[in-house]
Amino acid sequence: MAQVTFNSPCAGQATVEFGPDTSYGRSTAWYAVGAGQMIDVLVAGMRASTTYHMRGQTQCSGNMQNSQDLSFTTGALPSNPFPTIQVTRPNPSLSSSENPGIELVNLIVPTSNVMQSFFTDRNGNPIWYYDVGVNNSPFPMKLMPNGHVLINVAEPTTTILREIDLAGNTIREMDAPTLGQKVAAAGFDFVPVFYHHDVLPLSNGHVIVLVGFSRPYTNLVGYPGTIQVLGDGLIDLDQNWNPVWAWNSFDYLDVNRHLDGLPDWTHGNAVVYSPSDGSLLLSMRHQSWILKIDYNNGAGTGRVVWRLGYEGDFQLAQGSDPSLWFSFQHFPSLISQTGSQTTLAVWDNGDFRVLDSNGDVCAISGTPPCYSRATIFQVDESTMVANLQWADAPGLFSVWGGSINQFGNGNVEFDVNGLITSPMPNLASEVQEVTPTSPPQIVWKMDITPQRMDAYRAYRFPSLYPGVTWAY
Repeated sequence: MAQVTFNSPCAGQATVEFGPDTSYGRSTAWYAVGAGQMIDVLVAGMRASTTYHMRGQTQCSGNMQNSQDLSFTTGALPSNPFPTIQVTRPNPSLSSSENPGIELVNLIVPTSNVMQSFFTDRNGNPIWYYDVGVNNSPFPMKLMPNGHVLINVAEPTTTILREIDLAGNTIREMDAPTLGQKVAAAGFDFVPVFYHHDVLPLSNGHVIVLVGFSRPYTNLVGYPGTIQVLGDGLIDLDQNWNPVWAWNSFDYLDVNRHLDGLPDWTHGNAVVYSPSDGSLLLSMRHQSWILKIDYNNGAGTGRVVWRLGYEGDFQLAQGSDPSLWFSFQHFPSLISQTGSQTTLAVWDNGDFRVLDSNGDVCAISGTPPCYSRATIFQVDESTMVANLQWADAPGLFSVWGGSINQFGNGNVEFDVNGLITSPMPNLASEVQEVTPTSPPQIVWKMDITPQRMDAYRAYRFPSLYPGVTWAY
């Protein structure tokens, strides 16, 4: 990190260019500045123990002015251990199709002092990190539209929603008990106990948080007596982090449908905003469903509009083969929306995949073995048909975690995490950027070792700054 302070000669906007030499090559976001105003700009995204050049740049009425060149030498990496990262490009002829940007790496390594939240450049060098503390985990970490970082810090006894700037300074935070008090005072029909798995910062300054809580049930099928069933809730926090809307899984889903048994009934793991109609998409691993929820930008009823997945509301364009559906999935990401059609990328972990009409499932350990896939589904709400447009089964089984995105040129990046089958000894996670062809070809690959250094999520961002893309 560096902080660059310079004086703007006019009213307009300012940025800082930086790089290993005076050609610079990277820049921060642009910031509004007044005439004669001193401006402080945080410069992030540099390699450790490296000398950088940087200069302030102001733009006023179409005229560009530069400050003098400055040099800055970054410090060493902290003593906390990082995982070992190896980046390869197996097909050099495809290197020109590699997408720019940086890589978010969000490990989950509880009960350790391992650095779990960081970004790397395209060659795997750490360029930004944040230490959540010994025995804590980032669950997860997200960049915000305002340029800050939002982290759910999972501690042994509680969870904390924390917003920080690029220098790691805490802007604000709220632990789960405080959220629970606010929700109770607002009169919603549940009180959250913990944050988990995902947070969704919205462009209007609101934040959707995924929370967990339990309700008692008596004499459910297969569960005599009373059992505390763990379900999910969604809470919309306004710009001041006060709850203004909520959704409760117990109000809309059948507690007797539990694909992984009880008490962990739904196991939500990702929330996606749908800009076409202001709804929310919620991935529920232990239902093998992605739900569309009527959020309507905070004015919705909360009803479940549809359930995508096996035994849900859609038919597969490919026929009735249940094995083509995703199973125990993670991280749906929105690719496009046109009219009634929505295209989603889904990381299909494949646990307990239903293989046939008899309900036979794959075995996590044994035969027939489970396998994982990167998938792209096009969902048509007018016909209620889901089309599996593309899939890549890389020959690995990722029992939990993972992420997936598709880039503008069609390439797909996915994170294979929690490996049961491994192509190399001691491998914890593997991130691949592949072509959208059949068969796919690997453009770029990141291997993370040793075992237990599991990348809950790893995916591409254009840069650390909103509206800025860095070439690799």
